[in-house]
Amino acid sequence: MVRIFQLKNSAIKLVNDFFAKGHQRTLEVKKNIASSFLIKGLSIAINLALVPLTINYVNPSQYGIWLTLSSIIGWISFFDIGFGNGLRNRFAEAKASGNYEKARIYVSTTYTTLAILFTIVWLIFLITNFFLNWSTILNAPEEMAVELSKLAFIVVSFFCLQMVLKTINTIIIADQKPAKAMFFDMLGQLIALCIIYILTKTTHGSLINLGLALSGAPVFIIIIASLWFYTTDYKYFIPSLKYFKLSSVYDIIKLGSKFFLIQIGVIVIYQTNNIIIAHISNMEAVASFNIANKYFGIIVMAFSIIMAPFWSAFTEAYVKNDFYWMQTTLKKLTYISFLGILGICVLILISKYIYVLWIGNSVYIPISTTIIVGVNNMVLLLIWLYTPLLNGIGKIKIQTMTYIFAIICHIPFALFLGKNTGIVGVILSSAIFSTFILIFAHIQVRLLVKNKAKGIWND
Repeated sequence: MVRIFQLKNSAIKLVNDFFAKGHQRTLEVKKNIASSFLIKGLSIAINLALVPLTINYVNPSQYGIWLTLSSIIGWISFFDIGFGNGLRNRFAEAKASGNYEKARIYVSTTYTTLAILFTIVWLIFLITNFFLNWSTILNAPEEMAVELSKLAFIVVSFFCLQMVLKTINTIIIADQKPAKAMFFDMLGQLIALCIIYILTKTTHGSLINLGLALSGAPVFIIIIASLWFYTTDYKYFIPSLKYFKLSSVYDIIKLGSKFFLIQIGVIVIYQTNNIIIAHISNMEAVASFNIANKYFGIIVMAFSIIMAPFWSAFTEAYVKNDFYWMQTTLKKLTYISFLGILGICVLILISKYIYVLWIGNSVYIPISTTIIVGVNNMVLLLIWLYTPLLNGIGKIKIQTMTYIFAIICHIPFALFLGKNTGIVGVILSSAIFSTFILIFAHIQVRLLVKNKAKGIWND
């Protein structure tokens, strides 16, 4: 009994020391990671529950249509032109140097610019939607054309509103408090889950109802979060038109435009796969790919939780020339990434049994799909190891160039491989170009943390 008591006290002391000893920047990161794991764990559970619930509410084919439509509409985020990520760095830099007025100017400028941009985008879509045949675009039955047009309008409207309002999330994350941003994201997912559950009990399957639930719930939560934070923690940074500065638009976009190109690359490499698979195969294949991706996404998501606070932490460290902290931190994160890869290998081995427990026999997922999606997620996990540092200190020219190369090559190469080898070929293309991006990121990061980067490697 005494031995058990001593072990208990030792464990408590170990936990207390973990969160109480070390560099202040590291302690903040640890607290956010711990909170984020709890919140993201709930988020993962909600997302996993959403898959069978959604499939049962509609059907595998309609679920595939929803996934493909969501991927296409996700392209609207292009019109952010990097403002979100540009604000993230500029806000963190201004706050780290104690210039709160400059931080508020950046916030106000971002809200105003995004509101103008996405109002224009929404109006353009409102007009062009009358001429779009969504049945052809999504390879869906012709009789669904009217329903899909209405669904697209609903989702685009909510998405444009969300792109403006989610600036509050950027501010929270830039302030090295990503756990709070994750909490509100999780609430949006939870409300959507509850609504869809109610719909399964009260209505017949409807893509319109599904779109309203999954698109509207996050917007509602973001509005609540904005009202809360701008009257409490961030009342000094509350956006105002009088703080809009045209010169700050250029300051943000100069950095943000590089993030914009990277963002396009990410969407082209990963989000176009749904559309390519839909056209070379069918909607059931889209569903099988996405389910496998969500399955391995558990590991990638866990690693992204760990990495999330480091973007702004690296920004602060670089501003203060703390290269020693950057080196030691990256070394520890590398060990964690290897554990993530091992975890993906284990998930591949037990996938057959987990799929049955999770979704039953409603969707068939070949082992070849599972393996290639697992490999693709391994590469993605390693990219996540390096991008927070590169993005946080704004050294992204090489990253931008490698993504541009991937943008040009991925779609034709994926179509070529897909027509010859099916879904495996499409995902293999993503894995190949992701590996290309990873190699250059690895080289640049190693030079930067040793303060030896010169020329293009330091740009």
